[in-house]
Amino acid sequence: MKYAAIADWAESEQYSVAFMCAQLSVSRSGYYRWQANGPCARERADTELTEVIGVIHEELEGNPGVRRVWAELVVRGWRVSRKRVWRLMRAAGLRGRHPRSVKRTTVAGARPIDAPDLIGQDFTAERANERWCGDITYVRTVDGWVYVATVIDLHSRKVVGYAVADHLRTSLIIEALAAALVTRRPPAGVIFHSDRGCQYTSKEFADFCKLNGVVRSMGRKATCFDNAVAESFFATYKKELIHTRPWNDLTEVSQQTFLWIEGYYNRRRRHSTLNYLTPSEYELGFRKITELAA
Repeated sequence: MKYAAIADWAESEQYSVAFMCAQLSVSRSGYYRWQANGPCARERADTELTEVIGVIHEELEGNPGVRRVWAELVVRGWRVSRKRVWRLMRAAGLRGRHPRSVKRTTVAGARPIDAPDLIGQDFTAERANERWCGDITYVRTVDGWVYVATVIDLHSRKVVGYAVADHLRTSLIIEALAAALVTRRPPAGVIFHSDRGCQYTSKEFADFCKLNGVVRSMGRKATCFDNAVAESFFATYKKELIHTRPWNDLTEVSQQTFLWIEGYYNRRRRHSTLNYLTPSEYELGFRKITELAA
């Protein structure tokens, strides 16, 4: 790699070969011998792998970090270490996005209808449609605030229902849950877990859940860890979509949220909690990424 660096600098005519060899503590004869023989097999392999990494980084629009790039390489048949992926990404100037701080939108209701915590920070489910969770977040647009409500299956982390609107009324979360009920058709008794925001503690929402066989569950007050999966999803949503560009209006947010969830998050984004499988792959019965490459 030192010889490659010398070649790059020499080609740019910023420094002489003699100067660069002295700075990097290598001999000029060694450099010229390397130049005559061409790059070694390892360097050629690194070049090829860097090109593949660049394609993956561009295709996965959330700009994944080292772990997700490594997982995608494994699925595509590459057997490489994470350390090597980190080294090549760093050399190529490729980085994953990092989340910003999240503004809380939870507001307690005046006359809340309580529900027990049936999850207890155990965000797992043996089968699909046993345990769901959800929350609400906000998006700033030129036209004003837009709000997004979700329903996530704790078995596969798949977003099974969502709604986008320009208001925070209870109808927003009812629309998201109704979408999940239509799409998944769960058996009676599916648990829906949320925080204690006024929308989730309202009589209107409680009546809707009772009518549709949904069992309400709520975390403790002012404890974000009791709804960590929903919080984590929104951190990803903001990092990989919302904070990448300005937004004009409700229509634009709604359309792009649909494309991101249905086209990317559920089907292409690899989740560390699922051993770097996608939610769709996990629901198909896969449990290791090596099974996909077999």
